[in-house]
Parts: sequence; C-alpha cells; structure tokens
Amino acid sequence: MDFNVMGDMMIILNVIYFLLPAYIANLSGLAFGGKNPVDMGKNFSDGNRLIGDGVTFEGFAYGVLFGTIFGAIEGFIAGNMFFGFQIGLLLSFGALAGDAIGSFVKRRFGLSKGKPAPFLDQLDFFIGAILFVSLITYVSVDYIIIGAVLTLILHLSTNTIAYILGIKDVWY
Repeated sequence: MDFNVMGDMMIILNVIYFLLPAYIANLSGLAFGGKNPVDMGKNFSDGNRLIGDGVTFEGFAYGVLFGTIFGAIEGFIAGNMFFGFQIGLLLSFGALAGDAIGSFVKRRFGLSKGKPAPFLDQLDFFIGAILFVSLITYVSVDYIIIGAVLTLILHLSTNTIAYILGIKDVWY
C-alpha cells in the first residue's frame, strides 16, 4: 500500500477546517452555558428530565452564533461568504441539536448529567452537524470516517485538559 503523507495530512486538515464551526459551537455552548435549560426543568413520561441542565438556551444561542460567524469567516476567505454562513449555521445548529438529542437519549437510559455514555458523549454533536450540513452539501464517506475519528480524539483530549484545568467535572 502506498501512502501519500502530504496528501493524507491535507485531507485531515481539510476535515478539521470544515468541521471547525461545529467544534466552535460545541465549545461555545459549554463555555457560555447559562442558567436556563432548554427543557425548562420538565420531566419526560419516564420521570427523568427531558434533556437536563447541561443544554441551555444561552449556550445554544452563543454556540450557534459563534459557529456561524466562524463559518462566514471561512466562507469569506474562500470567496463565498454566504455559503460559508450557511455551512457554519447548519454545522453549528446541527452540533448543538445533536448534543441535545444525545442528552435526551442518555436520560432515557437513566443516565444523569456527567455520567458516561461512551461514543454517544463524543459523537452526538458530530452526527447532528453532519446530518444538518448534508441538507445543502455532499459530505463524503471519507470525510465522515476521518471526522468521526478526529472528533473522538479531539473530544477526549480537550475534555481531559478542561478537567485538569477545573473547567469540567469529568474527563470524558
């Protein structure tokens, strides 16, 4: 098998660059959080919270805002700011919607905020971002596979750093 190191590295960098609005949205949602949970404290029929305190209106709004702005900047650099805006908006909104859906699923399994759900914790926002952005652009299987692997690595490493710095309560 012949490897093209420079070509392979460029693909990885392109995937990261493409996904940056989703990553920024996810990080911004955590960083700017808030006190007003999206589920407004309501419980589902199983008695558990719909989503929980971790997904807030403020975090959702700031995440979408910053991710969309970053997408617009990427679009400006590429010569099509409006398309970049659209990509940023869909990646950001999809990332935060995916995170909320992941929290909803965790609650259905009786897992409270901070309890681990391997792969779901790391990939829910990525899956949401890819699903939403796929509404206006094709995302290749290679990009999805590389993006999923990179997201797992980046999510675990950044969460570990945030845990060490005291920003997060858990390392995962």
